[in-house]
Amino acid sequence: MRAVVQRVSQASVSVDGQVVGAISEPGLLALVGVTHDDTPEKAARLAAKLWGLRVFEGATEASCSDLGAPLLVISQFTLYGDTRKGRRPSWIAAAPGPVAEPLVEEVVAALRRLGAKVETGRFGADMKVSLVNDGPITLIVDV
Repeated sequence: MRAVVQRVSQASVSVDGQVVGAISEPGLLALVGVTHDDTPEKAARLAAKLWGLRVFEGATEASCSDLGAPLLVISQFTLYGDTRKGRRPSWIAAAPGPVAEPLVEEVVAALRRLGAKVETGRFGADMKVSLVNDGPITLIVDV
């Protein structure tokens, strides 16, 4: 599994002009991609990593778990796009929807079991994401 994680001061995702998920306070936006060999165990490891990432400023670096900061998790198959050849990305490494959707849902469920407040996008939808990147801090997390 792979996530592109941004520390944000706020973020939202809309489908058909309607907001389906939003955080209005400092937290993390995580775009999550799934490949063919991913498992529920990897989803749980990614959730734990996101919950514990120490990217917030303070007396010491703090994590979402330290601050109770929210997360906005959005599925993103394009994270496994291969652009090494030509100008058109290949999506072969991205898991198909029936494989990917339950694993993205497991990341969300695992975060909630850890105590996180989590908002989400809508799997497979044409989503519009708005965010205010704080820092900016953007990380790629692979598990």
